[in-house]
Amino acid sequence: MTKAELVASIADQTGLDRDEVNLVVNTLTETIKREMIGGSEIFIRGFGSFILKKRARKKARNIKAGESLVIPEHYIPYFKPARDFSDEVKNSKKVWQKLEPNRQPD
Repeated sequence: MTKAELVASIADQTGLDRDEVNLVVNTLTETIKREMIGGSEIFIRGFGSFILKKRARKKARNIKAGESLVIPEHYIPYFKPARDFSDEVKNSKKVWQKLEPNRQPD
C-alpha cells in the first residue's frame, strides 16, 4: 500500500477530505522522523513502538577496493510491533491468501 492509497482508505473510512487526511499523515510521519532524529522514541499502545537500536562498531571490507574499513557504532530507527498486533498478523489467513496463495499455514 502506498501513502496515496493509505490516504484514500482513511478518507473513505472517515468521510474526511483527502487533503486533510494527507496533511495529517504527512504531519504524523514528519513528527515521528523529527522526534527520532532528536533521540526520542515513540510508543503507540496497541500498534507498536518506534525505537532506536544501537549497532555496535564493526569491521567491514570493501571487496572492490580490497580494503578494510571500520563502521563506527551508530543508531538506527526500528519499528517493534505490539504483541497483539503481531499476533493478529501471525494468525491472519488473509496474509497467507495474499502473499502465498498456493500455500496454507502449517
